[in-house]
Amino acid sequence: MKVKTEKVPVSIFKDNEEASVFVANEIAKGIKQKQAEKKNFVLGLATGSTPVGVYEELIRLHREESLSFKNVITFNLDEYYPMLPDSLQSYVRFMKEYLFDHIDIPKENIHIPDGTVAKEKIEQYCQLYEQKIKEAGGIDLQLLGIGRTGHIGFNEPGSTPESLTRIVTLDEVTRIDAASDFFGEENVPKKAITMGIGTILTSKRVILMAWGETKAFIIKKALEEKVTDEIPSSYLQLHTNALVVLDEASASELTTVKTPWLTGQCKWDDALVKKAVVWLSLTTQKPILKLDNKTYMAYGMGDLLNIHGSAYNLNIKIFNQLQHTITGWPGGKNNADDTNRPERSKPFPKRVIIFSPHPDDDVISMGGTFSRLIEQGHEVHVAYQTSGNIAVFDDDAIRHVEFLRDLNDKLEVKAQSLIRELDEALVSIEKKTQGAIDSPTVLEIKGSIRRSEAKAACRYLGVPPSQIHFLDLPFYETGTVRKKPLGNEDVEIVADMIRKVKPHQIYAAGDLSDPHGTHRVCLKAVYNALETLKKEKWIKDCYLWLYRGAWQEWEIEKIEMAVPLSPEELLRKRKSIFKHESQKDEALFPGNDPREFWIRAEDRNKKTAKLYNDLGLAEYEAMEAFVRYKF
Repeated sequence: MKVKTEKVPVSIFKDNEEASVFVANEIAKGIKQKQAEKKNFVLGLATGSTPVGVYEELIRLHREESLSFKNVITFNLDEYYPMLPDSLQSYVRFMKEYLFDHIDIPKENIHIPDGTVAKEKIEQYCQLYEQKIKEAGGIDLQLLGIGRTGHIGFNEPGSTPESLTRIVTLDEVTRIDAASDFFGEENVPKKAITMGIGTILTSKRVILMAWGETKAFIIKKALEEKVTDEIPSSYLQLHTNALVVLDEASASELTTVKTPWLTGQCKWDDALVKKAVVWLSLTTQKPILKLDNKTYMAYGMGDLLNIHGSAYNLNIKIFNQLQHTITGWPGGKNNADDTNRPERSKPFPKRVIIFSPHPDDDVISMGGTFSRLIEQGHEVHVAYQTSGNIAVFDDDAIRHVEFLRDLNDKLEVKAQSLIRELDEALVSIEKKTQGAIDSPTVLEIKGSIRRSEAKAACRYLGVPPSQIHFLDLPFYETGTVRKKPLGNEDVEIVADMIRKVKPHQIYAAGDLSDPHGTHRVCLKAVYNALETLKKEKWIKDCYLWLYRGAWQEWEIEKIEMAVPLSPEELLRKRKSIFKHESQKDEALFPGNDPREFWIRAEDRNKKTAKLYNDLGLAEYEAMEAFVRYKF
């Protein structure tokens, strides 16, 4: 009998898009049911990147399927304090931009905590917020996201199940995670107004959503471990009508997903068998070829022995599968037997496109493979999908502006229009308030800094200028962390790039845990572009390889191509990353890892090599890993 380890009902979807549509439809059902009863539907709302897809689908349902929100009363979970309603980071502004301005909800039905309330009136204001929820009949459905501390709303560790709407001090981890929205942790408010755990638990129904690998660990703790104030989201175990909606990535640490064989019988397929054998080897600290029947039986994996006959047969099979992922020829080895290689030997040399979401993801994520492809004679094109202009510190922009001004004076060029533009840029930076948008000129200067660094890295690795491409996809060019949805223009730009080169290989970022979602959108642009090109004959001879970068690595059982790096190649990769000077020493958006990107990359590459060695394969200095996407 299969045992469920989660203490709250869970629905897992392939990706966050499917999950968001499901949640939006659940909201729509509630709205329509109340409409039929001629009653109001009281909806608790969350902010942040997690519910954006839900709001997009609700807008579509309103526009295309006539879903009305006239009977909907909303209460938002929280707001930073202090916070002006028209600030870029304000949740008032967020809700207008992502939902309220696009539907027919009456303005008087919208309630969002006020970040401008006078300090001495906050307690009274919070009591009034609670009273308004009660007067509306209580919340019918509350949407929640989850933070890395396990917080829901801004209920940080230490919150009690009786807590109501109040002002709270934000945890340092929460402020670090919010830093990208505020252009630096120092700009993040230290306090917020939030509904309490008690307020949330009185909702008639609760749906908590989580997307991506970065949420997987805390989801496991919240759903499988005991209820504790150290993990505020664990209080949902006490709710009688709660549902947790996850994508596959955020569910990856749940016992029923990660090690289903420990919960009872499971359906064994090739992928699960490989995953189980790798897990057993690493758990017991025995190389795969040293696993025996007794070990399999001790960990509840006797079914595998019945299917494969013996530990020996199974071990050899999985060992060979892992061995065949390792190649020093990422573009394929000319005139070689490629039967057991991840890449074809023909054609040789290959035309290659490396898509890089930001101007440094290429070298951070696959700098060693990048260098190897060039050295082995392939025609490598690099396509930088966005400018990365918001990730440049003001000090770097000032330094470059002053350099141009000094150079102009020294050369006595006296380009008055240029001097005027540069002076205006300096004034703009000096007058800019915390977290404000840069002027178009400053954004262009910052974009130029990133482009020059990318060119320097490519030049160092041997890429001709004609094979360096800056796509500047429009979705990114907002000047803020929040981007526009992916549009047809973005997809067509990527498709034109692919059509122009007609590559035999494409490398793209499958790293979906970057702090502000740019990688996810850039990958979708590649997928959609390939979909538009799928009828062209040459596309059938193109492989798409996905790399991961500064945020995480592929699970070893998923890796389909592992490229070993020597100590010299790892040093060369490091030097190519160093060419991105504006990202050196400190990144503007470091995410949850404060280390420099080159340190993260080397640590990740060395860990991958160590895992292969621990499984009983050859020992290498480092490895870059890829998964092939079959489109």
